[in-house]
Parts: sequence; C-alpha cells; structure tokens
Amino acid sequence: IMTGDIATMGAMIGAGLATLGMGGAAIAVGMIVGSVLKVMPKKPDNGTMFVGVAFAEALGIFSFLVALLLMFAVVA
Repeated sequence: IMTGDIATMGAMIGAGLATLGMGGAAIAVGMIVGSVLKVMPKKPDNGTMFVGVAFAEALGIFSFLVALLLMFAVVA
C-alpha cells in the first residue's frame, strides 16, 4: 500500500477528475431544460422534465460524493 505524498497526490488528482462529472451533470440539466423550453409552447406537459433533471442531478451528486471519498478517506 502506498503512503505519504504520492498517495495524497493520487487521491487529489482522482478527486479532481471525479468533479468532471458535476460539470457533465450541469451541462445535461441545461440541455434538458433548454429542450423543454423549446417544446413547451407546442406541448405544455413537462412532467418528464423533472425526471430527467433528477437523474442528471443524481449523477452529479454521486460524482461529488466520490470526490469527497477520495479526498477524505483514510487509507489503512
């Protein structure tokens, strides 16, 4: 098991890469809401938008939790 500065560096790099998922979730939410706003004058039912936004936000929260685990997990 690696310890010291190299292990900390790897954890921080992994946490930084995991945060890319949060950016992807933000882009996905923007695309979903933008598409709904384009279609809304033609079809006012937007119940499926909330399901799509919920799934996209869940992926963002999951990547945030992975980043936190990588940063603050204690390696035994």
